[in-house]
Amino acid sequence: MNPEHGQRLRVGVPYRTRKEELTHSREAYDKYLGAVCIAGGIPVEISLGSSAEEIEKLAQSVDAFILPGSPADVDPTKFKAARHPEAAEADADRERTDFTLIEHALKNHKPLLAICYGTQSLNVYLGGSLIQDIPTELETDIQHRWPKHEGTEPHHSAKFVAGSRLAQLAGSTEAIVNSSHHQSVLEAGKNLRVTGHAPDGVVESVEWTGDDNWVTGVQWHPERMIYRDPLAQSLFRQLIGAARKATPVNS
Repeated sequence: MNPEHGQRLRVGVPYRTRKEELTHSREAYDKYLGAVCIAGGIPVEISLGSSAEEIEKLAQSVDAFILPGSPADVDPTKFKAARHPEAAEADADRERTDFTLIEHALKNHKPLLAICYGTQSLNVYLGGSLIQDIPTELETDIQHRWPKHEGTEPHHSAKFVAGSRLAQLAGSTEAIVNSSHHQSVLEAGKNLRVTGHAPDGVVESVEWTGDDNWVTGVQWHPERMIYRDPLAQSLFRQLIGAARKATPVNS
């Protein structure tokens, strides 16, 4: 694509699960699309029912990607682990779609923002592993999971490595983030640098170091904070900005 200066760029966003797509359950998914619009991009919906060839064709027309959260969990056989009793069912269509998009983004130098499940998916694709259930595997007083989405969404602090992308975006090495997950990065995948932790050590952010492509993963949900949180706003704006820098103009 060769957009003119100021033209809105296209950001591909796969559905959270195939079940939600088929049942038209869009409340959570639409928050990601809305965040793209607020940041000045055009959201492009990516069906989980598409073939690899269809996904690749659509990906070629897109300038950047967001991998959203999901109620599913990544299949633990993908990182050579037995399934934890508390792990949710995997969504094979979501995994296949994510991995195809990640491969395309890395090969074609297109920016990618991974969120919650998306970060876990990115990490596993790159050969990393996951904590499958924080409440039973870690001793922590921090509430990472939002049980059944009832009551007030939990928040906690996150500390970022000085000089990292997240620290620069936050304007500080610490920020308050929301939390709604029970899995997280254990061993980081190839060329992923862990740049943020919760106070109990749970990984909160990762950044790609394989080249200068803008690939960032966060464990929290900035799409739900975008109306009030400068860091959330900066994440989506910088994704669009990175896509604009990476996309040739009139070439």
